[in-house]
Amino acid sequence: MDLDRLIQDRIRDVPDYPKPGVLFKDITPLLADHVAFAGVVDAIVAHHGRGTVDKIVGIEARGFILAAPVAYHFGAGFVPVRKKGKLPAATIEENYDLEYGTETIQMHTDAFAPGERVLIVDDVLATGGTARAAAELVRRGGGEVAGLSVLMELTFLDGRAKLGDLDVHSLVKV
Repeated sequence: MDLDRLIQDRIRDVPDYPKPGVLFKDITPLLADHVAFAGVVDAIVAHHGRGTVDKIVGIEARGFILAAPVAYHFGAGFVPVRKKGKLPAATIEENYDLEYGTETIQMHTDAFAPGERVLIVDDVLATGGTARAAAELVRRGGGEVAGLSVLMELTFLDGRAKLGDLDVHSLVKV
C-alpha cells in the first residue's frame, strides 16, 4: 500500500467537533499504527534531507507529536510553539484566525540563534493562519524559515494562499 493511501485510511473524520459544522480530522488512528506513523516521519525527513535544518518547530498540540521524531531524525533541536500562557520563560506572540475563531501562539524569545534554519511541522494546513503565525514567530525570533511540512492539507480552505512564498510540503491533500 502506498503512503498516501495508508495515511488517508488512518485519518478518521469526526463531524461537529470541536464545534457544530466542523469536520475534525482525527489522526490518532494513524499515530497508533507504527508503520503509518514511521512512514509519515520518514517522508518528512526524506523530503527536506538530513542536515538542511537546525531546528524543528512543532505547533501545539498535534504538531508536537510529529515534530519531535522529525527533529530526532534530523539531529536538530525541537522548539515548541504553544498557545498563550503555556510557556514558562520570556515569549513573543502572534495572533491568527482559525476556521472557527481566533487564537494566540507564543514561542520563547531565545529559541533560535541568529540565522538558524527552521522547519515548521504541523498535522494540518487548514486556513493557513496557524502556519503563517508560526513562520512570523520564527522570523521575529531570528530564525530563517526553511519550510513547512504537514501531514495533510485541506485544499478547500486554501491555506497556502496566506503563506506567500513559503515552501509548503504536504503528505496528503484532501
